Amino acid sequence: MNKHWGKSLLAIGAAAVMAITLAACGSSSKSGANQKVQITFWHGMNGVYNKALQGIITDFNKSQDKYVVKGTAQGNYTALQQKIMAAAKSKKLPTIAQTTYTTVPDYVNQGFITPLDPYMLKGSDKLTSADKSDIYSTFLTSSKYDGKYYSMPFSKSVRIMFYNKDLMQKLGVKTIPTSWEDMAKLGKQLKSKGVAVVGFDQSFDMELDGLIHQAGTSIVTKNLKVNADSKKVLTATHVIWDMIHNGEAKTAGSDFYGDRNFTSGKTLFYIGSSAGVSSMKANAPKSLNWATTPLPSYLGQKGTELAGNDIVMFKSASTEQQKGAWAFMKFLTSKKETTKWAEKTGYVPLRKSAVTSSSYQAYLKQDPTAKAAVDSLDFGFQAIAFKGFTEYRTDVLNAVDAMLTKKQTPEKAMGDLQTSVEKIIQENK
Repeated sequence: MNKHWGKSLLAIGAAAVMAITLAACGSSSKSGANQKVQITFWHGMNGVYNKALQGIITDFNKSQDKYVVKGTAQGNYTALQQKIMAAAKSKKLPTIAQTTYTTVPDYVNQGFITPLDPYMLKGSDKLTSADKSDIYSTFLTSSKYDGKYYSMPFSKSVRIMFYNKDLMQKLGVKTIPTSWEDMAKLGKQLKSKGVAVVGFDQSFDMELDGLIHQAGTSIVTKNLKVNADSKKVLTATHVIWDMIHNGEAKTAGSDFYGDRNFTSGKTLFYIGSSAGVSSMKANAPKSLNWATTPLPSYLGQKGTELAGNDIVMFKSASTEQQKGAWAFMKFLTSKKETTKWAEKTGYVPLRKSAVTSSSYQAYLKQDPTAKAAVDSLDFGFQAIAFKGFTEYRTDVLNAVDAMLTKKQTPEKAMGDLQTSVEKIIQENK
């Protein structure tokens, strides 16, 4: 699942550089006696996700005899980013690594990742026009920064809504609210019955991004104009804040994820990551009769924020390593492999042809809980990345936390956010 990194990447790197050992992941381009070009790949996948990824790596290594990919899990996503920054300082970076696309501007500014354009757009192994049409456009758009492609999409998820069928029946709720306006009305009706209409994770930042997007704007626009205290943003913020403030919706608090409130019947609906479907299957009571659906609309518009990770390539890799890394990235995003990845993990397929494939359609029939995610892809969006985005995201999380724990109004919290984000953008010009 997507995690926000919290502190700035520079601060994390400085704190972590003395604490870890990276000697085993140097830049040697050969893998030993077989003389294959070695591609080192750092990622943050664990459990079933790591197992699925290792399966794809094995498939790639068997598919040709020139390269060998060595995948290494670096703990959680935060630890992975710490190690990337530390390795950049010690000049012991891997060939490629998993990261959020929003770190790309800071990585480019630090000068240690390389554009993929020479491989993606040129040569015999480039992405064809058919490839670019087949991969969901939002994924490729977010891979581009400052006119160049710096990443390839990989593990992508969307926000979806889980619902409790039996609790709906018990409460006399006959239809799932398809708009936030209807959700707010239902919340008022259910409050007297002791059930919150909807639950969120510890923070509702991604749901807030979605509402703001549906309202036709964003906190930071493409031309880096800050709208945090604008009327549209404040009105959208009040949709969620009012429900929470009035006891009609719940956040997870110290539990971090809102699935516990949902599975215990404290909330009728739960909005979370589509990648959390696997966790819900594993941890929810077997008696819980649950399903999934796309997020409600707002002001008549649909929208759900896409999350997850891309893969970047480091400048320190040799030319042969970079060629092999691109071959692996293209393999990873192929129809066959992205279909396999989606079926085994709950992440969404990167290609339209994967979604419509007989294999994936059969998977959806067998597991309809995965359908809400792919049904949401046509109206998915990703935030605009810019230099200082990590600091910006920290400030957004702080603003949400201030509304939740300090009982600040949206006007106060988003007003403070306006000031802090304007400063971040000014300092990163």
